[in-house]
Amino acid sequence: YDIAFSGTNDDQIAHAFQRAELPFQLVGDLHALISQVTSPLAIRSSSKLEDAMYEPFASVYTTKMIPNNHLDLDTRFRKLIEAIKYVYASTFFKGAKDYLGVTKHNIKDEKMAVIIQEVVGHRYKDRFYPHISGVARSYNFYPFGHAKPEDGIVDLALGLGKTVVDEGIGWSFSPSYPNVNPPYNSIGDLLKQSQTQFWAIHMGEPPFYDPIKETEYMFKYNIFDAEKDGNLKFIASTYDHENDKIKIGIGDKGPRILDFAPILKLKEIPLHELIKKLLEVCEKNLESMVEIEFAITLDPDHGIPARFGFLQVRPMVVSQEKVDVSLEELTGKNVAVASESVLGNGVISTIQDIIYVKPDKFEVSKTAIIAKDLEKFNHRMVQFKHPYVVIGFGRWGSSDPSGGIPLKFGQISGAKVIVESTLPDMNFMLSQGSHFFHNITSFQVCYFSVAHWEKYKINWEWLNRQKVIDETEYIRHVRTSAPLKIKVDGKKSWGVITYE
Repeated sequence: YDIAFSGTNDDQIAHAFQRAELPFQLVGDLHALISQVTSPLAIRSSSKLEDAMYEPFASVYTTKMIPNNHLDLDTRFRKLIEAIKYVYASTFFKGAKDYLGVTKHNIKDEKMAVIIQEVVGHRYKDRFYPHISGVARSYNFYPFGHAKPEDGIVDLALGLGKTVVDEGIGWSFSPSYPNVNPPYNSIGDLLKQSQTQFWAIHMGEPPFYDPIKETEYMFKYNIFDAEKDGNLKFIASTYDHENDKIKIGIGDKGPRILDFAPILKLKEIPLHELIKKLLEVCEKNLESMVEIEFAITLDPDHGIPARFGFLQVRPMVVSQEKVDVSLEELTGKNVAVASESVLGNGVISTIQDIIYVKPDKFEVSKTAIIAKDLEKFNHRMVQFKHPYVVIGFGRWGSSDPSGGIPLKFGQISGAKVIVESTLPDMNFMLSQGSHFFHNITSFQVCYFSVAHWEKYKINWEWLNRQKVIDETEYIRHVRTSAPLKIKVDGKKSWGVITYE
């Protein structure tokens, strides 16, 4: 208890849990279980607060995957115990404590269960993974084409779901219009943002021993490896450079694009129909709009029979407050930030603090340092109960430093408004499938996306004139003389931040 509730760093807490003993009765049950199971396992958290409607904890705690394929029973048992202890220890990690700081709960209110779950997938030599992982939501905050928000949105990716839920990379489509591509500016843009790597469980020689590393047994591979495994047949298309067009399937030579066209456009598998039905059933039972996570394996020759693994469901929050933002407000005086691509809904008029990444200091190679700086600022803001606006570049919450600032929601949990700005060499679609995204919608955080090519810009000149409270080499914290006015129109996805 002393070390769990202390301010000790995560590694020391995790090691202390590894040294502790589990109850004897539980150890016996786990030994009996692992003696009968040799397939890869996901050891997951399932806390009392994790799927709460307005204070979710998605991604705050850890999930650890283990290959569970060692011939020696005692070795498999030891690896299972290590994973359980690590997941349980994550209840007390700094990110979880900071996250709790912005809720009405105390760390002692939390209750943790640990789930042992079969991983959906197949083995290919030294790697184990599903053909498809995905997240489906019954409400789409950024509808495109003829789709309406109520038609929902689905994000698909090759391999383990970490690509979607942690990295925010995947192919987006509406289950009502599965053959409509997401709104990319060009084929070049599509190629740049298409998934090129995937996560799998390593089944070969054990890696370097590290029981307190979440990805100890998870490796990243190139999609060429999946093609060698024979797994792109039903999920990829090919770019025809000579004719500058995309051909469904992998019959020709050329760059592969994971657009799942054989399934979505040729309907080799009735996936979108299944997802629509599943969302409908979940909404009825939870009496709210929902988000589900799933994984799929396919028959290598015919696609079907296919296995759909329904992993979990959680409620999602959609504000019904009526807010109207006009075009005049977007282009009016005293505008700090305006955008026609904003997530959220409502009016906030109590914020005076802005924490932003200095545009002249931002470098992709420094995003890990920037994330640590932001975490320190956030800890102080949460401690003093000062909500704030945070502004940065690239996709927030991405675990890929080249795509944005690699942090989890708990590291900027005190922010009530998040602003992302694209750059010419860092231009990504906002992912609706990530855990980060789920948390900002559930906490009703407003999320502004400002594209560098659009007419609306961030008013950096005004920002740089504000009173500096604190700063590092890459981050600056300023405070305005009067509260900002933040308005977000959820129906139009328009938003504006103005100052006096």
